[in-house]
Amino acid sequence: MTACARSLRLLVCGNADRGDDGAALRAVAHFLPRLGSPVLERIEVRRCLQLDALDLIEVPESEAVVIIDTVVGVTPGKVVTMPLEELAARGCKVAPRSSHALPIGQVLGIAAAVRGALPPGIFVGIGGKWFGFGELLSRAVRNGIPDLERAAEDEIVRLVAPTSV
Repeated sequence: MTACARSLRLLVCGNADRGDDGAALRAVAHFLPRLGSPVLERIEVRRCLQLDALDLIEVPESEAVVIIDTVVGVTPGKVVTMPLEELAARGCKVAPRSSHALPIGQVLGIAAAVRGALPPGIFVGIGGKWFGFGELLSRAVRNGIPDLERAAEDEIVRLVAPTSV
């Protein structure tokens, strides 16, 4: 048995000073220290205030990606997990808060056009309610953070898990 050489880029989106928009940052701060060395050695964490096509275009061919963000269009506090291709196809039904410049479908479409395809990966989001100034999270998001942590951690571990050759 040999371990798969694939590594993973973790894109942590949002702004800690805009209420529920900081949910991904809080979740990652909690679960990242729990990940074991074999997983931590295979991931690169990148912070992005605003998800841009370039964030995905730059992902090497040998890497997968997990994007964690707060979303609108979902019940506040509810966690959604979906492949990037599905997120691209959903259009405006699930809208990540950090794709301000362009709708998420266009961000993913540009990345796919430039790369030839989207990188393999998953989007993990939590429905947000309040995005005003300040670090205070809504009650729904605060209660949903443990679910967001579990979902993101599960996807990261799954994507970097050793496989037999």
